[in-house]
Amino acid sequence: MAKLNALQEQLLKAGLAKKSKAAEAAREQEKARRGEAPSAAAEIQREAERAREEKIERDRALAAAQKAEAQAKALRAQARQITLDKRVVVKGDIEYRYPIDGAIRSLLVDEATRRQLANGQLVIVRFDEGVALLPRIAAEKVRERAPDLIVLDNRSAADTAPTAGSSEDDAYYAQFTVPDDLIW
Repeated sequence: MAKLNALQEQLLKAGLAKKSKAAEAAREQEKARRGEAPSAAAEIQREAERAREEKIERDRALAAAQKAEAQAKALRAQARQITLDKRVVVKGDIEYRYPIDGAIRSLLVDEATRRQLANGQLVIVRFDEGVALLPRIAAEKVRERAPDLIVLDNRSAADTAPTAGSSEDDAYYAQFTVPDDLIW
């Protein structure tokens, strides 16, 4: 058995350490003095294991990010396909203005289309480099897949407006008439 040092003997006498643990520590110290040092190899192995576990965790996080990116790309492709299939092609001579990216743009529509846009039956969505008009049902499908493609949806704006006190406001403003030819 390896010889215990003074501190180890004191800890044994005080009952703070076990004899087997003290003997094991003394053997390791003796091996380290002789140059056998198996602890260095064990330390290298522990470091390698830790590095391997870190690499596995990084790979797992990278795979999750790539999967999320691929899923988002697929959803945008589905939204684009819905827009391509369901868009309403309109020609007209009335300018319908709408805000997009902090600027006011205009779209030439006819009177029926302008009314449908104002009522929320048609929705303006981003499509390639421009915009497209979609019926409400198709626009809801696009909203599920890529809500950032929706440019103008008058029904959702009316739904989110505060309703408290609006009946009082409506009653007050009913006394004022608005000309029929007023279009901004």
